[in-house]
Order: sequence, then structure tokens, then C-alpha cells
Amino acid sequence: MRIISYNVNGIRAAIKKGFLDWLATNPTDIICLQETKATEADVDVKALEALGFEHHWFSANKKGYSGVAIFSKIKPTAIKKGNGFELSDFEGRVIEMQLGEIKIINAYFPSGTSGDERQSYKYQWLKEMQTYVDEMKSKNPKLILCGDFNIAHEAIDIHDPKGNKNTTGFLPEERAWMTQFLNSGWVDTFRHFHKEQHRYSWWSQRFPSVRLNNKGWRIDYITVTSTLQDQLVDADIFPDVKHSDHCPVYLELKD
Repeated sequence: MRIISYNVNGIRAAIKKGFLDWLATNPTDIICLQETKATEADVDVKALEALGFEHHWFSANKKGYSGVAIFSKIKPTAIKKGNGFELSDFEGRVIEMQLGEIKIINAYFPSGTSGDERQSYKYQWLKEMQTYVDEMKSKNPKLILCGDFNIAHEAIDIHDPKGNKNTTGFLPEERAWMTQFLNSGWVDTFRHFHKEQHRYSWWSQRFPSVRLNNKGWRIDYITVTSTLQDQLVDADIFPDVKHSDHCPVYLELKD
């Protein structure tokens, strides 16, 4: 089973940049999208269906904001929209797919870039999500949690750790949350296979040279519970796929 997580920064904009043509190359069986900024009605879903994908959407109440979706060539056992926390669900941040005994949770973690209020909400959301996945893991031990976490975990995950030590996304409290999350029984699948530096999944759009010079952050993850560790085959990041300011991250699991 091949899984991709991808913050498309607007599915309609990504489609204009060749997203569907890329999907036609068969890069994955399941693709989890974040920041769709659209509803199902806004997209030509027949083109997706022609490529063999079922599609499931959970959009924000606010038009053109946030939103998650899962496109799958494997028929799900069940789909669940939302995690039961009011503001998170209002903003369309979590959608889940059950595939037999494996559950995939696709999440768009909040960013704190717009100020203290949103940074406070980010911490609240992290606490809520930890509670949610802990409870889920007790019922369903084979979990995959993927998405845009909006956190660069370690110095290796960001091009300028010293210069960004006081920047949201690399704050000590955020990094500490990530550490305790992984220590609670989760595997960062990319780092399981790759220990090398300069591997990133997001680049600021403020200056075109940032991506050209690979001055990025690794903030997109596919994590799995330790019960799935023996099924890991490969994980990677695809920086040459350019429909967004993020790029896809990849995981392959064996049956």
C-alpha cells in the first residue's frame, strides 16, 4: 500500500499546475490532502474518478479556508469526518479512513503564524489531538497519522535552526510536543529510513530563491504506531513535485 500526504495549498490552484496529470502517473494508492480550500462541488471530481480514485472531503465552514480530503484507489471500510472538537471540526482539520484493521488519520495542524491567539489555539489543538489519538490507539492499535503538522521537529528538519529558534513552527514547546508524541509509541517514517540533512517538505513563497536554494522546513509527516513498524517498506519526500509551496511525502507499507 502506497500512501502520500500532500498540503496542496488550494486544490484548484494545484490542478491548474498539473496536479491531476501527476496523479495520472500512478504515484500512490491513497493520497491525503491538506489545505484543500474547496468543497467537492468546486472540483471536477469526474477527472479524479476516471483515474480510479474514490474521494472523501471534509471542508471548513469558512469558504476557501483549510479543509482536508482523502482520494483512494482502495475501497475504505469506513470514513469519519472530524475529531469531535468544535473549532477543529469547524475548520475542517481531520478526516479518517478505515482500511480493515488499519486506520489512516489525515490532519491539517493549525499554524501560529497569524499571531498569539492562533499560537494559543495551536497548543490547544495539539493537546486535544494527543488525547484523541491516545484514545484511538487503545481501540485501534494500527494507526497512521499523516498531514501537515506545521512543526519542524529537530534542527536537522529546518535550514536555519538558529535563526528560527523563536519562530512558530520551531518553538521549543512545539518541538517538545512532537518529541513526546513520538515517544508515546509513534514512528516518524521518513526518519526511520533517512538520517540525512537538507530534506524538506515546505519552502516559503515570499522569495522564489528559497525553494531553488532548498532553504526549507520538514513539517509534513507520515507517522505510524509502533505496531506497524515491521510493515514499513519505504518512505521519501518528493521535492521535484511542484503544485504547492509544500511537496508530497510518501510511505509504502507491506501487507
